Order: sequence, then C-alpha cells, then structure tokens
Amino acid sequence: MTALTPRPGIMDIKPYVGGKNSADGAVRSIKLASNENDLGPSPKAVEAYLSCASMLHRYPEGGADDLREAIAEVHGLDPARIVTGCGSDEVLTLLTRAYAGPEDHVLYSQYGFLMYPLNARGVGAQPVAAPEQALVADVDQLLAKVTPNTRIVFLANPNNPTGSLLPFPEVRRLHAGLPASTLLVLDAAYAEYVTDPDYSPGTELVDAADNVVMARTFSKIYGLAALRVGWAYCSPVVADVLNRIRNPFNVPLPAQIAAAAAVRDQEHVARVRDYTVAKRTWLAGELTALGLTVHPSHGNFLLVDFPAEGPNTAARVYEALMADGIILRAMASYGLPNALRITIGAADSLDIMLASLKNILGRNTD
Repeated sequence: MTALTPRPGIMDIKPYVGGKNSADGAVRSIKLASNENDLGPSPKAVEAYLSCASMLHRYPEGGADDLREAIAEVHGLDPARIVTGCGSDEVLTLLTRAYAGPEDHVLYSQYGFLMYPLNARGVGAQPVAAPEQALVADVDQLLAKVTPNTRIVFLANPNNPTGSLLPFPEVRRLHAGLPASTLLVLDAAYAEYVTDPDYSPGTELVDAADNVVMARTFSKIYGLAALRVGWAYCSPVVADVLNRIRNPFNVPLPAQIAAAAAVRDQEHVARVRDYTVAKRTWLAGELTALGLTVHPSHGNFLLVDFPAEGPNTAARVYEALMADGIILRAMASYGLPNALRITIGAADSLDIMLASLKNILGRNTD
C-alpha cells in the first residue's frame, strides 16, 4: 500500500462522467447526451481557427486580451473585469480554490451541476445541497442553509439538467440575503438560449457588488465545446484573485481567436437560438403525446420523466435506445433515476431518436 495520501475529501469524490460519445456495438452513433450545438460554430469562427495553423509554435497571449475585448464589445462590459478560462469548468474550479477550503461550506441547489460538489470536495470543503421546489431553485431553502461557514453559493440559471429558470427578482433576493463574505456564482452557461423577459444572467448584480460572479461558456450556443473556452465577469477584486491563481497560458491561441470571431457573429447565435427554441417546443409536444412528462426548459435540452416501474423505465429505455445507436443522458447520478435528458440536436437526429423511442414504447406495451 502506498504511503501517499491525498488531501481530505478527494477520495470522497465520485469522478464526473460525461455523456457517452459512442454507442458500443451499434452500427450508428447519434449523440444527444451532452447538450452540444449540433448546428456547429459560426463559419467565421471556423475560418479564424484555421487561420492559426502557422502560429501553433507560439504561446498564446496570457491575458487573452483580444478575446476579452471582443466579449466586452458584444456584451457591453468592462474587459478588465473579464477573466477567461479553459471552459467555464476552469472558472468554477478557480473560484472554489480561491474562496473555499477545509471547514467551509459550498452551497448549491438540489439538482445543480455535479461539478459544484466535486469542486468543493476537491478543496476539502463541505458541499451542501438545498431542496428545490418542483425542480426550480428555492431561494428560501438556499438562504435557510446559509451558515457563517458558507463561502460560496453556486446557482446555475438556467439550470442543467432540469432546464428550469429562476426569475431575476428571485436572484436579487438571494443575493440580498447573503452576507458580503459569501460569494454568489451565477453559472449562466445556457444564457443565450433564454427568451424569458424576466431573465438576466446577472451582469447588473456583478456591477453592483463585489461578491457576485457570472460564469459563461463558448461550449453551448457558440458550438466550440472542443476548444474549451469560458469566462467570468466579476469585480476587480475577484478578477485580481483569479488572475493570480490561473495558469498563465490557460486558453490556447486557436481557441482565443475562434472564440473572438464566434462572439462577434451574433447573427449565427440568433439562428441557433431560434432553431433550438422551435425544435424544443416541437419535441416537447411529441414526447407529451407519447404520455411522457416533459419539464419546461430554457436550455438546449429537455428533461423527460419515464414510469418508475414496468417495461418503459428510464433505465430500460436508455439501454434500448443505446442498442439502437442513440445516446441520451441518464440522470440517476443527479438523483433523478426516472428521467432522461435529451439534447436538442440536428433535425434528422431528433427524427431518428423519436422514431426509435416510439418503436420502443410501442413494442414494450404490446
């Protein structure tokens, strides 16, 4: 037995398992598991990415100045308050490293992103989950869990995997109930898909308070998941802290250049959003007609409930679809064993998935 022992909490971590990329043994693989943008990135982003081939021997610009300027230009933000990361995952990890440690509490809603408790355990902090109300974050429950040890509150809005949305007045109420020593992190990975007029990703709160951070990503609507680019908008105090602990070249040069082109192409973003909202509405109707419970979603995915017993449980349907080469996301790891999550992918992929699902449900009830 080795004498090497990691820090307390690390061995309590169950490694994060993402959606499968292929269906073992199937003749095809249709992936609708990871909330990727099947329409792909902006052609301008692809062109920008390809233009970097002659610069691959160079280190990237450490502060990602051009990318931060592009983000600031499009969103009307101060570039000095933007910190880029290797995906928003790195941003969330850096925030946890910077502001939580042993004996601290990291608070999140019951069905929030799995990386929140994983990051907390990684620094020796205690993850604390607050109950939700009908799969929506409950501000009263969150505030009831706040203690003097609460250092960070993570709020995914819209939430993954439920797709639920917390109206901005409720987000303001949550922040108002937190002490100044507690950091509120608004994880807005799916913000670009939201059409609800009562929604805000949180820029106003960041501008008004030092203890609020907004995290964003290029992996979803921008279609750059392979390049791993994310960013935080935060107070100068928090930006200074993050820049002290992040790796010096954490966003590769091709990723910086492609992301800058992507964020400037808001026409492409609008096309993807319009397609996704229309297809999400259509698919929700089709699934409801099959007798399934479809939860309202503000992201590029749907959370669908299946019967708890019988031949058409979520686990059985998941395996049957997998055998047909169709990959959805099982939700047992989120405490939702009766649900599957379906990405709003390309139209032909959704048609094939729906036909296969109808066949499975019909076969099992004959």
